[in-house]
Amino acid sequence: MKGTRMTRYRRAGLQRGRIELRQLLRNPKELSGHLTNVAVAVAVAAFISEDVPGTGIPMAHLTLAGFAAYLLFQVGLVNLPQILVTEREEGALLRLRATPGGIPAYLIAKCVLVVATAVGTLALLLLAGAVLVDGPVPRGAVGWLTLLWVTALGLLAVVPLGAAIGAVLPNPREALALIMLPVMALLIMSGTVFPITTLPVPVQQVASVFPLKWMAQGLRSALLPDAARAAEPAGSWELPMVALVLTAWTVLGFLLAIPLLRRAARRESGSRLSARRRKAARSGAVPAQG
Repeated sequence: MKGTRMTRYRRAGLQRGRIELRQLLRNPKELSGHLTNVAVAVAVAAFISEDVPGTGIPMAHLTLAGFAAYLLFQVGLVNLPQILVTEREEGALLRLRATPGGIPAYLIAKCVLVVATAVGTLALLLLAGAVLVDGPVPRGAVGWLTLLWVTALGLLAVVPLGAAIGAVLPNPREALALIMLPVMALLIMSGTVFPITTLPVPVQQVASVFPLKWMAQGLRSALLPDAARAAEPAGSWELPMVALVLTAWTVLGFLLAIPLLRRAARRESGSRLSARRRKAARSGAVPAQG
């Protein structure tokens, strides 16, 4: 009986995810944001001419590999929380309270949307980089396999965490400000746009706690030649550690996401929703309803 119920929830989640993905593809404004990120990454790489110190490898290749990791990270840790907070404000969580299996199906749908968006953005970045700035591509079967498992595990590490963050953020107007500052700090600290070995050791140690550093390192191992290992803190790709840290964040994210989303759904009520809408109308964030 339980298995049948979970199968039903999974099907509902997959169907909802496909619908949301179609809506995204038909929304030029949403698509333009992802295309802009790719364009910025390629433009930055185009203006970098030096090599990674001590390797003879173009710094542009390291930068594109780092941006690939950051784009995956951004979809899970920036875009997803904003989506969840916006939908909560619109009453989505309130409706989930009355739907059997609503939370699991909702999470599955968001995973479908985020994974498809992230993989599509990553593929576009690698293609545009290879065509426009002679950017890196996976090296042989091992490189493609590494790219696949690092991408999959990286998304598993950040998507549940993004859902947990979205469950506790106050409102869409404050969400971006609260998220972007720590995300931009991690972008700088994690060696995504320049070699992490150029940073002070304490900064490297802080960055190593978070998934972005390991996502970037794993993708560099898939996209860059072995000579690039000289620019890594340990002088190697440390792929077992990449897998270990990302798995740990995956477990933590799932342990946090479902309880926090259920708690947020339980706290929703018609009066809370109406109060938020009145407050937003008074602030001018949304039009007042007559």
